[in-house]
Amino acid sequence: MLLTPDIVSAVASTGASARVAEHVAPRFRVGDRILVRNYNPATHTRLPGYLRGKRGIVEADYGVFAFPDTHAHSLGEKPQHCYSVRFTARELWGETASDRDTLRVDVFDDYMDLV
Repeated sequence: MLLTPDIVSAVASTGASARVAEHVAPRFRVGDRILVRNYNPATHTRLPGYLRGKRGIVEADYGVFAFPDTHAHSLGEKPQHCYSVRFTARELWGETASDRDTLRVDVFDDYMDLV
């Protein structure tokens, strides 16, 4: 389904989900160390810029969802897993960041590689 401006309100109010009922093998497991790709498409992406080129650890696998980068442009669902990935503050913001703080971000298969 293409999300057009005239249906945003209705879709948001019904709690629509991008979850896909399709079996797709996960590329990563809980505990895997990953590297976020330096992915800079000219079009829509859900990958935050501050994560590109950073290392993290997979903490949870949420299951299979439509990949937003293709789905937003009517290029297909491209079903894949989405994971909770933990990053240290120092990995993201350098040595002046707290050595105790972490950030968890939802990251899709296509944005990551194993370290």
